[in-house]
Amino acid sequence: MRWRSALATLAVAATFATAAAADDGPLAITRQVLERSNTIVRSGDDRAQKLHALSELLRGFLDTDALARLAADKHLADRSADDVREFLTLFHEFFVRTYVQRLLLFDAPEFTYGKEIVDGDVARVATEVVTPGDRFAVDYTLRREAGAWRATDIEVEGVSLAKNFRAQFDAAVAKDSFQGLLDRLRAKVNAAQPDRS
Repeated sequence: MRWRSALATLAVAATFATAAAADDGPLAITRQVLERSNTIVRSGDDRAQKLHALSELLRGFLDTDALARLAADKHLADRSADDVREFLTLFHEFFVRTYVQRLLLFDAPEFTYGKEIVDGDVARVATEVVTPGDRFAVDYTLRREAGAWRATDIEVEGVSLAKNFRAQFDAAVAKDSFQGLLDRLRAKVNAAQPDRS
């Protein structure tokens, strides 16, 4: 099950892009990012170069603020602006660094593309991750802002990342406090620092 989870992580990380033309639809953008991420992973660059390139790919497209707010939900309601800002920053760094580094643990898989459903400024794109031993569904929710589509949630085999994070955050706050959650995120961000060797 661990390898399946890691491959799901690969699917998540592979779907983010640096930038997209305003007239590109969400399916076209998703396809561009998948191909770009595979090119990076399969390149002859060293690990540090791949980490940097994949991080840039992620940072430009994933709306981590939207994902973090979906995940933290009620825990942000009575927090100070400084606490919320710190949480959003830590979540962004945690998500990007963790998933980019896990992406590099595996050979790039193949992808197939399903339907694109667009409803105003919200879209859903269906894809499948295909490996020699398995295939599974990964669906992306994207939102258009200022002419650019950005991912706000991802479902792997029908399970929402936002809901997964929400369960983790609820448990962490119940066990400790919101400040304890911030401390845990800080520790995770530090542990996920790119290898400089």
